[in-house]
Amino acid sequence: MLTSVDPDVIRALGDPLRLRIVTLLARETLCTTHLVEETGAKQTNLSNHMKVLREAGIVETEPCGRYTYYRLKSEVLAGLSGQFAELAAAARTAAENKRACP
Repeated sequence: MLTSVDPDVIRALGDPLRLRIVTLLARETLCTTHLVEETGAKQTNLSNHMKVLREAGIVETEPCGRYTYYRLKSEVLAGLSGQFAELAAAARTAAENKRACP
């Protein structure tokens, strides 16, 4: 069954910096300081991007003293991957279907 892709997740991943952050978090759990160092983004800008990723359900936080660590929610990306696989399968089938013009 073809499911729709979550537009909030797609929108969140559509930004190059957020995609870079997700790529970094796919390798390890990082705190804000690490992400600032790795991306070169300003702390306030990074915090705004992290808010978008949290609200889209892509990352979760883990407070640790005065730092906040971010962890990627792999099940969200796995679900997105499955949805895109379904779309690709539908597109392969649809390539053979052509609606006649009136």
